[in-house]
Formats: sequence, structure tokens, C-alpha cells
Amino acid sequence: MLRLDSKPRSHWKTLAAEYGFGFHSMYEEPYWDESAYYQFTLAQIEQDIEEPTAEIHEMCLDVVDKVVRDEQLMRKFCIPEAMWQPILDSWQRKDPSLYARLDFAYNGSGPAKLYENNADTPTSLYETGFWQWLWLEDCVQNGQLRRDSDQFNLLQDLLIARFAELAKHQPGQTLHFACCKDTEEDRGTVQYMQDCADDAGLDTAFVFIEDIGINTLGEFTDLRDRPIRWLFKLYPWEFMFEEKFSTHIASSKVNWLEPLWKSVISNKALLPMLWKLFPNHPNLLPAYFADDPQAKTLSDYVVKPLFAREGANIEIVRGGQSMMKTEGPYGQEGAIIQQFHPLPKFGNNYALIGSWLVNDEPAGMSIREDCTLVTQDYSRYLPHIIID
Repeated sequence: MLRLDSKPRSHWKTLAAEYGFGFHSMYEEPYWDESAYYQFTLAQIEQDIEEPTAEIHEMCLDVVDKVVRDEQLMRKFCIPEAMWQPILDSWQRKDPSLYARLDFAYNGSGPAKLYENNADTPTSLYETGFWQWLWLEDCVQNGQLRRDSDQFNLLQDLLIARFAELAKHQPGQTLHFACCKDTEEDRGTVQYMQDCADDAGLDTAFVFIEDIGINTLGEFTDLRDRPIRWLFKLYPWEFMFEEKFSTHIASSKVNWLEPLWKSVISNKALLPMLWKLFPNHPNLLPAYFADDPQAKTLSDYVVKPLFAREGANIEIVRGGQSMMKTEGPYGQEGAIIQQFHPLPKFGNNYALIGSWLVNDEPAGMSIREDCTLVTQDYSRYLPHIIID
């Protein structure tokens, strides 16, 4: 695993405007960064990323099966009691899922270590499935990269195929896509997913979360007062459970993407459950609920709120001393403790691997980079290649 300097394409910002990549910079800092890229061997990808991704995903499904049937565990996951039965029903119906992203610490050798599972609303989808692949094609074409350069990236093709497969079970249904207003990154991500669904031949529509209504029958509706029967929402389940309309989630007759049972494995409580069910697994880090006496056995650890996202409210403790703490709105719901395992450092940059799944199968890889140990919403995105 190498980090190699690269000359940015002179026209990439023009291309970004042409293809609607409006969030390539954030907070007046670059988000997309092609001044460098990461290089892997095929064996590294297949053995150290792809195989563990498939195995850990199956392990996560085992956790779901255990948690949804245990009221005490549902409480530990801070899932409202009113949602316990709908989540169990969703799992027992085998409601289909679309995608997920596992985040790993990996330095090119040894087992990749799981940080968390972004199983409900993972972002950086457009950058991974389309934009970094376009970078690869351009750089091969202009001679910057060898012609045999490849990329672990089946994401777009598998998304289109998955949408087409899901449509067979929703004949004649319009698939609505939704995200919150005033979030350019979320809007771009959802637009990309809608484009993939369009390519798969689906009838699609878009509505902002804030514009979704409820009719007299208790059905969710769009701005044209059409009942929403099938909805992809880039909006976390734990947020939805707190909304006033949450009482209509189970009875609204919506087929959800992601399904309700995903609320279990998008929760950081997944991590101590994985460690309990699969202790000493080479790709797992020791993790415990904060109130577990075994948590005190860790001298170097990371505190992660159950619902934290984008690196918010993370605290790194080493030798009993707090070394770093990020800001954010999470934490009152409770936290887990995970053994400290630092991201690999390349120069002044810490790199995080995101390994994607579509339809339960490994689908591609993304890399986020930061000058600190915590990857946050404004951390840079760098492309990668495979050379053998």
C-alpha cells in the first residue's frame, strides 16, 4: 500500500461542473484531492479487504438476528420500544437492503481492523462509484498511469443491477428518493443514486424530507400528494424514530431503503456485540458497552456515541488521559468503548479505508484522509489504483 504523488488534471474542475460534482470542496477546503493516490496489489484487495468485508457482513447479520429478538439488547441499542416489533417484522420479512460501507484501518499488511459499519446512510457514493473511476480512465488515457492500472470499483454497475432486481418485487411502483434540504453533498449523493435507478429502468421521483406529508389515511405523501410506496431516504433511522411522524412508520405501507432492520447494524452498539459473538476475530477490535466492567481493561481506547456520525463526539484516551475529542451533537444516547488502533499514517496524512457492499456483496473501495486520527465530514477523498 503506497501513497504516491500525482499531478492533478488541469480540467478536472471543468469536468466536475459538467458532471454536477458541486461538493468537491467543503468549508473552503478541498474535499476531492487528486494530488496523490493510493496504490494496492490485487492480493491486498482480494485477501485483506474484499474477503473480510464479506465475512464481517455475515457476522453483522448474525448480530441483527440476535438483537431483534432480545428486548434487553434493543434497549442497549437505544431503539424506541414502539419500533421493536416493526424492526423484528422487517427482519423476518427479509426486507431487502441496497448497500453499506465498512470502515477499516489498514496499512497494507496484516488484518484490516473494523472501525464501524455505515449500514444505513453511507455517503461518498458518487465519488467512489463514478468520479474516481473517471479519474482513473483519464489518467490512463493521458499516460499518467500504466495501462494495466485497475481499481476495486464495481459499485455503479452493481447498484444499477440491484435497483433492477428490486424493481421486480415492486412492479409499477415509483421509487422516491429523499434527503434533507441545504445539504449539497447529500443532494448530490441522492441524485447519483436516482440516476442509477433511472438507468435500471425504474420510475423515480424526488422529495425533500422536510416536504414529506401525511394524508388522512396515515400514508406518507410527496408534494403532489401522491402516496409514497417505495422510498430511499438518506436520513438515519434514529433521526426518523424521533420525528413526530414516527408513529406512522410501521403503518404507512412504505417499502423502505434502507429497511428498518438496518437500524440495528448502523448503531455503534454493533461493535461490542460483534466482539462478544466473535471474540478475538482478526478483523475486530475489542469493544464493550461503556457500562461494562470489561471496558476498564482497556487503557488505550476510543469513546464512540451510539449514534455518532462523521467523526463527531469521538474521544481518544491513552493511558487514562484524553488525547483528542471532537465536537458534535451526540452522546446523550450512550456510548461504546473500542480499543484504540490508530489509522496508518502516510507523511502527515491518516488514511481510512471504506469497503462497500451492494446486495450483500463486496463492491468497491473509497479512501478518506485527514491530518488527525479522526476522519470527519470534511476529510479529503483520494482515489486509488490496483497494480500487479
